[in-house]
Amino acid sequence: MKSPTDRFSDRVANYVKYRPSYPDGVIATLRERCGLLPDSVVADVGSGTGILSRLLLKSGAEVFGVEPNTEMRAAAARLLAAYPRFVSRDGRAEATGLVPDSIDIITAAQSFHWFDWDQTKSEFARILKAGGWVALIWNERRTDSAFGQAYESLLLEHAAEYAAVDHRRVTDDAIAAFFEPSEFASAAFENHQTFDFASLQGRVMSSSYAPTEDDPKHHALMADLRTIFDAHSRDDVVRFEYSTRMYFGQLPTE
Repeated sequence: MKSPTDRFSDRVANYVKYRPSYPDGVIATLRERCGLLPDSVVADVGSGTGILSRLLLKSGAEVFGVEPNTEMRAAAARLLAAYPRFVSRDGRAEATGLVPDSIDIITAAQSFHWFDWDQTKSEFARILKAGGWVALIWNERRTDSAFGQAYESLLLEHAAEYAAVDHRRVTDDAIAAFFEPSEFASAAFENHQTFDFASLQGRVMSSSYAPTEDDPKHHALMADLRTIFDAHSRDDVVRFEYSTRMYFGQLPTE
């Protein structure tokens, strides 16, 4: 199994084109519950290609995008070049390289499940200002529709690593332990994407666990994906439904 740092190196183009953004409620909650202001300094840890960073920048914040993967970090720097308050940093959740007591809010979107949680908690406490906040965010693909169930079964059958790296293995108990002794709050929002078959192929191949074209399992994955699409598409598109889940709280700072 590839390391978390290297997993997405060959997925960047599909990640940029086919991964969802985040609903307006995420930024609204950061404003209303976590004190996000136009002059806030935010560390977006595991920032990837900058999907959440872009929304934070649009709110006016200064954003340090901390990302260990070279290819994803380069994509973010390119895509966010128009934002002078974006700073790209080569770093990990466990070792951000940021200055102590310098960050108002830390976000981790679609990334916390890759972290070493104990080391990350210590690092976040080191870089947060007193009273700072941490927000953990995921677009969680829903499986309560016929298409959602079929797509889930497809991954379980054809993507050997899927079950091991699925972010839903991060339980509420694990999140409570991360924020302990403080408590955390949560929020959820609806989100969706609409795909024709070509873009659905791109969406599945943006996932680090999907077998690549040189893998013997790839052809079977695509054949079954076509079958699922034909069975569930309407007007030649399918709809990906998400619950965007957000957990936020404070950590004792050093």
